[in-house]
Amino acid sequence: MYIAFNKTEKTMLNDIQELPNSFQVIKEDTEASGFTMASDIATGTLLRTLAASKPGGDFLELGTGTGLSTSWLLDGMSADAKLTSIDNDERFLSIARKHLGHDPRLTLVSSDGGDWLSTNTGATYDYIFADTWHGKYLMLDEGLEMLKIGGLYIVDDMLPQDNWPEGHDEKAKALVRKLDQRKDLVVSKLHWATGIIICTKIH
Repeated sequence: MYIAFNKTEKTMLNDIQELPNSFQVIKEDTEASGFTMASDIATGTLLRTLAASKPGGDFLELGTGTGLSTSWLLDGMSADAKLTSIDNDERFLSIARKHLGHDPRLTLVSSDGGDWLSTNTGATYDYIFADTWHGKYLMLDEGLEMLKIGGLYIVDDMLPQDNWPEGHDEKAKALVRKLDQRKDLVVSKLHWATGIIICTKIH
């Protein structure tokens, strides 16, 4: 079951949020590039708020895209936190690099997600935003193995979307079941934005 907000509540909450400084220029370049899979503003505000709960933390984003969600993460992170963000499409990653690459807290990596997870098995993180197939639908266990005790694992796009290919709803349901069955996670499912799941690792 997902926790639901009514339309009035969602409108009120969205209206009071401030955008990251780089958000608008990234959004313009994103639209010009034809990229259509970016996280929405409601997701971004939640990512930022949760990022602020991990001062000095090590962050991992699987699926940079053009950097819209990356900008929200950076906006919530403390000055001494670090973010590693992975994407395999240099066309879109270059937009993130153009507008966010100056931030010393950010490391942008051009790599296949599966290759990166396989070669960085010893790394651990306080916060993982899994916004691509690897670490979410593929290699879930490997991604969660990188999560520290007390760390946050976040996925979006868990409610039905118009752009889902045939059969994707079953993949989403299977992911929810896998997360629910894990004894090392406390799981919350939110009817917020495109459907958010937040997990905290407890052992």
